[in-house]
Amino acid sequence: MNNDDIEINILRTAGCAENVIEHCKAVKALAVTIAQEVADHGGDVDVKLVRRGALLHDIGRSKTHAITHAVIGVGIATEMGIEQPVINIIERHIGSGISRHEAQELGLPIKDYFPITREEKIVSYADSLLSGSRVMIFERSLEHVKRILGEGHPAIERFIALHQEIQTWTKN
Repeated sequence: MNNDDIEINILRTAGCAENVIEHCKAVKALAVTIAQEVADHGGDVDVKLVRRGALLHDIGRSKTHAITHAVIGVGIATEMGIEQPVINIIERHIGSGISRHEAQELGLPIKDYFPITREEKIVSYADSLLSGSRVMIFERSLEHVKRILGEGHPAIERFIALHQEIQTWTKN
């Protein structure tokens, strides 16, 4: 059994398709690389939490691929007894964060969905840098987000700010 087997079995039990599982594994690989780099530069980060959270962040995609997958994922993870820090990653990984107002417009329960901890931010950021299982450089990912959401969308500034914040964690 390798280190990821438990989480992959959880995803399969929840009903995630293989392409979702492959995406989660790719997010995990990138997120753990970022977290390890942060730790190597003296940053306080729980690499094991990043690994587990990244693998399980899209568990809600077992039921839907809509933006509501994060909220649905929280319900699935809670029902399965997943620990709260991982549930927070699942809930807050979408769109580099979503405000209460945006949540209301999207039909989500009205609250803020901003990643708060370093671990939440790293998983959200890594997820934003992937297209399926393929890693994109930040600039290409940013252009992709702009095409989808439109040039002036608030999520674009949040994505840029998240990128800049994480870059500061890996500088000496």
